Amino acid sequence: MSKQIAPSLLAADFARVGEQLKEIESVGVKYLHLDVMDGIFVPSISFGMPVIESLRKNTDMIFDVHMMVIDPERYIEVIKKSGADIITIHVEACKDVAGTLKAIRELGARPAISINPKTPVAELVPFLPYVDMVLIMSVEPGFGGQSFIENSYAKLREIAEIRRENNMNFLIEVDGGVNASNIKAVAECGADILVAGSAVFKNNAGENAKTLMELIG
Repeated sequence: MSKQIAPSLLAADFARVGEQLKEIESVGVKYLHLDVMDGIFVPSISFGMPVIESLRKNTDMIFDVHMMVIDPERYIEVIKKSGADIITIHVEACKDVAGTLKAIRELGARPAISINPKTPVAELVPFLPYVDMVLIMSVEPGFGGQSFIENSYAKLREIAEIRRENNMNFLIEVDGGVNASNIKAVAECGADILVAGSAVFKNNAGENAKTLMELIG
């Protein structure tokens, strides 16, 4: 698969979100990253099922739903029904990680696992057989506009090496602080899907998305 960007809905202008989604879809964007936040696992509260369901009716993009939520197993069924294609849970936020990942797959969504910047890659290893994607957080989750944490490059290389050594085929996603100045270097460390928020939605979303896709070409 070619490398892809996943614009983060959290950075969109909600007064014109439909227009902005059409702009990015028109230039070939295939993924949309949707952060669901509960105000407990992370300090912020974002949006939930009604927003996802409403957007689902208006785009064919792959909905990459990132659950920054304590005990995400409570919501995976309704999130899937709302239109999620990929559901990502956090190692740090789930009591039964393997069971929840299996349940996501049984619901017909693609299971994914994430770790925060301070969590070592080793924490992911027991769950790799159950996932289609691994998400490396390159900022502290919960707020947009943060700078890319430099040791995330090493974490991306580490998980990419684990994938190669074990002949696995999960995708690697990275989220936080990705922009035109670093996206190529981030991709070269092994990331397949690169989440970008303000780097896409600030000013002309379509033009920005096209530029970022060309950089990871």
